[in-house]
This record gives sequence, structure tokens and C-alpha cells, in this order.
Amino acid sequence: MTIRVLAAALLLSCSAAAHAVDANTANRAQLEQVRHIGPPLAEAMLVARDKDGPFKDWADLMKRVRGIRAAKAAKLSQAGLSVGGVPYSATARP
Repeated sequence: MTIRVLAAALLLSCSAAAHAVDANTANRAQLEQVRHIGPPLAEAMLVARDKDGPFKDWADLMKRVRGIRAAKAAKLSQAGLSVGGVPYSATARP
């Protein structure tokens, strides 16, 4: 029974990792698949990325994309968004 629980946990963790979306490489459709990212926010992220290049970190993303502050960044990260493969941390301040 313990082996089944461990196998299930492994499958869940692999599934979450497979659904991770990076703000620096995702296209519009991939961004919009992240909960809490609708078309306007996806567009704002793409425009900011196209204008000034990849986001350095979460603080850079929050500074450049209107509407993303600490609370929203935490929600997006929990939903699978990362910046440079890194999830949001409360220490990331713009």
C-alpha cells in the first residue's frame, strides 16, 4: 500500500511539473492556460517581453506588467507560472 501512495505522489508531482509555464518562453495560448491569466494579461506580458526582452525575475515581471503585484504573482505561481523556471517567492519585490 505504501508503494501505491508513493507512486501516486510521484505521478502528481510529475504532472504538475509538466504543466509549468515559463513567462519568458510561453506563447499566448500557453499563458492563457494558466489560471488567473486571461487575454488582456497574456497580451500585457507578451508586449512587455517583446519590448524589453525576457523577464530577469519575478520582481522585474511585477515592475513591467501592470496588474501583477505580490498577491497576484503568488496566485500565478501556484497555478504553474514561473519566471526563468523559478516560482514566485514573497521576497521578490519590484
